[in-house]
Amino acid sequence: MLNISPTILTEEISKLIRSFPNGKALGLDSILNKVLKVAALVIVKDLAETASYCFASGIILKSLKESITIVLRKEGKKDYSLPGSYRLITLKNTLVKVLEKHVANIISKAAEEYRLLL
Repeated sequence: MLNISPTILTEEISKLIRSFPNGKALGLDSILNKVLKVAALVIVKDLAETASYCFASGIILKSLKESITIVLRKEGKKDYSLPGSYRLITLKNTLVKVLEKHVANIISKAAEEYRLLL
């Protein structure tokens, strides 16, 4: 059984935010990754507390669950009637990306520790 702490440290949040690429599209909250990196110097403690609360309580605000998915044609495809001729782009809330990346890291570590991907 996995023992996962709902507490997220400010250092973890800072590291996750620093790892975000700068040149990505705006999320639904209109926050650029580049801006989040600068703002993180001031808001990282509050982000860590809020994220920890979300994980401990299991409550995620409805606005954080919303996203917009855009369908783009892949260039040079011969048959655009096939689903593989398109690419999906999902625009999410930038702060949710931090939470998702944290959860993905937990899952990756558990998969490695328990050798689930052999």
